[in-house]
Amino acid sequence: MTQPKRIAITGAAGQICYSMLFRIAAGEIYGPDQPVSLHLLEITPALGLLEAVKMELDDCAFPLLNDVVCTDDPKVALNKVDAVLFVGAKPRGPGMERSDLITDNGKIFSSLGKVLNEVGNPDCRVCVVGNPANTNAFILKANAPNINPRNITALTRLDHNRALSQLAAKAGARIGDIQKMVIWGNHSTTQVPDISYASINGKAASDMVDQSWARDEFIPTVAKRGAAVIEARGSSSAASAANGVIDHMASWIQGTPDGDWVSMAVPSDGSYGIDEGLIYSFPVEIKNGDYTIISDLDVSDFIKEKMMASQQELRDERDTVAALLSS
Repeated sequence: MTQPKRIAITGAAGQICYSMLFRIAAGEIYGPDQPVSLHLLEITPALGLLEAVKMELDDCAFPLLNDVVCTDDPKVALNKVDAVLFVGAKPRGPGMERSDLITDNGKIFSSLGKVLNEVGNPDCRVCVVGNPANTNAFILKANAPNINPRNITALTRLDHNRALSQLAAKAGARIGDIQKMVIWGNHSTTQVPDISYASINGKAASDMVDQSWARDEFIPTVAKRGAAVIEARGSSSAASAANGVIDHMASWIQGTPDGDWVSMAVPSDGSYGIDEGLIYSFPVEIKNGDYTIISDLDVSDFIKEKMMASQQELRDERDTVAALLSS
């Protein structure tokens, strides 16, 4: 019998997790032959809701679901797990900017980083979802030096998927026909969706759409999609964010198709002049459970300028949370 993979998930009674937990239990991250155990973390007042989620997980009778642990104690939730999905965070509401969240959520991730450092598996895979995701991951990394820093990542797969959808609609193509989309930078309005290397059925995507659209409509539409969803539904993205997390983790564990890549916010290795250690979104290919930044792309001056602006935003966020960066 294969030993179950243990996955910790924070904010587990929230909307994103409600769209995600059942798919994880069905095998969508680790595959159809790998049992999983879920360590679900919530704040104390939400434990009743979390118990109801556990009841539904039980009632689905997933063959791959080994067990479910519900707790308000991070030391229990994060103890020796194989993966952690940091979903729980103060949400962004109507009219709020990401900058409004930095201080409050930074304190949360500083504390969680210390716990992960104490009880976590050094090789556990971490995906930070709660915003501002890149900077929260940076704070977590600084406070968890015992964890492999390469394994502390943030979610930009949602942005990647949004970009695929926008390009497919504009070009009249299927999502599955598109390869080599890129999201550079921060999961914010400074992110840089880039079709420069994308292909549609083997043809250059840049030859199939107007360049004015790619610069003036595509980039801001993708970058501001989260705000558009908030305006339309009165709360932030849930199902699409959950799907992005599952895609992020499944690609990381199961690999990327030959000839394609995905976007992940990972610690910079200095590629493209991005400060080493910043959590920055790059195109990556993944083989045997390990990612490699695609580091040799020819970047246009237009895209490079935007990449540097996104880096500067991350530097500014790093300076804002400087007091939270010592473990």
